[in-house]
Amino acid sequence: MKFRLYLLAVWGAVLTLMLAACSAPVAAPTGAESSAAEVAAPPDTPTGTLIVALPLEPNSVNPPNGADRMAGNVTNQIFESLLAIDNSTGELIPALATAWEVAEDGSVYSFTLREGVTFHDGSPFTAQDVVATYTAGADPANAYAGSYDGVVVEVVDDFTIHIKPPTPDVTFLRSMAETKIISAEQFAAEGNAGIESNPIGTGPFQFVEWSKGDRIVLAANPNYWDAGKPHLAEVIFRPIPESSTRLAAIQTGEVHIVNRLSSDETASLEGVSNVQVVTYPADRVYYITFNNLTTGVGLPTENKLVRQAMNYAVDRQAIVDGLFNGNARLSSGFVTPSNLGFDATLAPYPYDPEKAKELLAEAGFADGFSIGMSCPVGAYTSFEDVCQAVANYLSEAGITLDGGEIEFLESGVYWDRQAAKELPPLFGDSWSASVGEALPRLTGALDGMDASYSSWSDPEIDVFLDQIEQEFDTEARAALYKELQAYMFDNPPFIYLYEPISFEAINGAVQGYVPNSVEQYYLKDVWLAE
Repeated sequence: MKFRLYLLAVWGAVLTLMLAACSAPVAAPTGAESSAAEVAAPPDTPTGTLIVALPLEPNSVNPPNGADRMAGNVTNQIFESLLAIDNSTGELIPALATAWEVAEDGSVYSFTLREGVTFHDGSPFTAQDVVATYTAGADPANAYAGSYDGVVVEVVDDFTIHIKPPTPDVTFLRSMAETKIISAEQFAAEGNAGIESNPIGTGPFQFVEWSKGDRIVLAANPNYWDAGKPHLAEVIFRPIPESSTRLAAIQTGEVHIVNRLSSDETASLEGVSNVQVVTYPADRVYYITFNNLTTGVGLPTENKLVRQAMNYAVDRQAIVDGLFNGNARLSSGFVTPSNLGFDATLAPYPYDPEKAKELLAEAGFADGFSIGMSCPVGAYTSFEDVCQAVANYLSEAGITLDGGEIEFLESGVYWDRQAAKELPPLFGDSWSASVGEALPRLTGALDGMDASYSSWSDPEIDVFLDQIEQEFDTEARAALYKELQAYMFDNPPFIYLYEPISFEAINGAVQGYVPNSVEQYYLKDVWLAE
């Protein structure tokens, strides 16, 4: 089908660029002792313990409630989806479904389910588990309940289902690769609370324990359906908020994989024995959002001239140069160069403090104003410093902070307050997109009260998003994206910041690991060389 093939092609192109970046490691140490090319084959039976450092503690191990990518990286190992994404080609491939068909109008998705699969507790995987997945996911208490709400699952038989989204959605098929299937048996007995404390999936690794603040331990699934996998006996995720501590841990061999390092940190690894650094462009936009849903109602930021002024007031290039050694692209909107419909002619807001003051005066705020601002701690590389720099630039334009400072919050508390719409009128965040298009990022951040982590609502944007979601002609959809970018540039719901270059450090013993542009970990193909 035309729209399906396009999505695959776009994602394949993104992966090709990313893998090309990974093939030439930045600051690759001369002392690295091994590479994937030098090791023959994975072990015949699961062996070894892989230790992965996380920059923050996951808020949940229940898939629809995982607030960020790090939570997802844990659940990716425990649970599986109907479809998966081939990490080398970007194509959709079978997982818990072996075959699928999509109606021409995108109204019905038919799946043939894999037989002979069992959950970690021994219960069989059937169509009822897909039904339970959408029922459980739609619980309003979940962070991403909106992704499940209104989806209808019709059971034909134990291994055949029809899935109907509430409206045609051009990205729905690819979302199947991220919709993790839970156990209907566990949900019936324990509800979402049971999944939160003891997640049971069909994945290559099964949950052992979560020692809060210390580690999440997973063990190889001895009855995994994909013969010969996983290769590791154990995976341990360790939340290590301090980047300097993560950096030391990769150098001593205490951990095997560290992501979200700064360019300075990775440069310091040059010459470190048995550590390899890889870099790749991230399909992730960082921004400071305006809140017109709750705390920002009635404030100057409801005036588009004020929001334009605040974009002109921030020297993003100085921030990128000073904090990331230039390793980021300035954003002109929420559609990135690897996304369908990116408008390369739309230049980012330039740093123009005089223009910022003129616009503030035109809007009636020549003397500036005071406003609240919050940012998360430990969630993203150097983001606390980014937020502080933004606040400093705003103060130079006459926009000061309530209480004189940013409210910095631990990331778990931050996500909870963001989902409850309780953050101040300004707050910082970032959003990735994993489908080759910006639509999930746009709806996630701009879908008003209906989306857990949104902060802004605009009827014009709503119309654009509805049109994009239901436009299956790729050229027409690309044109809509370009129109939306122009509108969002003139009516900015954010202070647009940057799209980073990502850096990861990997122990030389790690084999079969390929990072991707949305920081997803899938570890069933990974092993440790002796």
